[in-house]
Amino acid sequence: MHELGIMTGVVQSVTAAAEDAGASQVTDITLRMGRMTEVIEEALQFAFEALAPGTVCEGAALHIVMVEPRSLCLECGCEYDHDRFHMSCPACGSGNVKLLAGREMNIESIEVDIP
Repeated sequence: MHELGIMTGVVQSVTAAAEDAGASQVTDITLRMGRMTEVIEEALQFAFEALAPGTVCEGAALHIVMVEPRSLCLECGCEYDHDRFHMSCPACGSGNVKLLAGREMNIESIEVDIP
């Protein structure tokens, strides 16, 4: 379950950013996660609920935005959406493609209370 490792890093990063800003509490966290990372949203949420207590993240709302895969065919130039398993170009059938979106793993935003 790599979600626990990912969420450990998220909680540490968010805690450090909140403390640097002088915040007493994190109220909201938004993550952007690409489907190609194969993370499971429910497992991320579970890991967050296990790690947040006792930190400034305790009680914060966690929002996870899943980014669908999008690729560019390097043969014909077609840009297209696809699932995790079918990356070949729908226009020409080529497998010579570049993934444009779907591997994101970002903290998009945090909201905090500053006394």
